[in-house]
Amino acid sequence: MLLKYGTNKISFDEIRPGIIFTAVHKTVLFLLVLTANLHTTQAAPTATNSVADGRVLILENSTMPLPTAKATLIVGPLTRTNGVYAGDFRVKVFPYFFKSDWGRLAITVPDAALAAADQGKAVAVTGTSTSTKNGTVRHIEITATPTDRERGTISLWFMVGAQKMIFTPAYHFTNNIVTTANALMPALAASLR
Repeated sequence: MLLKYGTNKISFDEIRPGIIFTAVHKTVLFLLVLTANLHTTQAAPTATNSVADGRVLILENSTMPLPTAKATLIVGPLTRTNGVYAGDFRVKVFPYFFKSDWGRLAITVPDAALAAADQGKAVAVTGTSTSTKNGTVRHIEITATPTDRERGTISLWFMVGAQKMIFTPAYHFTNNIVTTANALMPALAASLR
């Protein structure tokens, strides 16, 4: 009885265990590599849906008039972890500095909202601000209107007593958190004084 292995014909009596092991080993290795490539190919769209992972969200300073004062919202770099952009904020009230507030901002932005914004669609998200000054937690409503994949404007509002605070800062994304944090944190730190 003759078997064909590659281009060689060998008799059944001449088959050595090493030949069979090598053929089986190569087949198993090929199937493992093929399976790994299929999983990598299938996982790629999920990774691209998380469009802002690794990107830092920067909100420009924004001011709103009050009856006898003005309030300025200053937000430090916001980084995304588990679908939440988080960072420091400060609301300065001039001339009533004692009414100013500061703390942490957390904005929930699911992958689907990021993907929609990347396509130029306006998206509505929510978040919270937690005051370091007095521990107050406020609900925040946000609508982002992109001009392109990297920038746009947002309308952000929350209540302070009976006063509706509305800010409309521009936003943009950057990929370098170290440079961004070094550039913006001194300005934020100065505003905290």
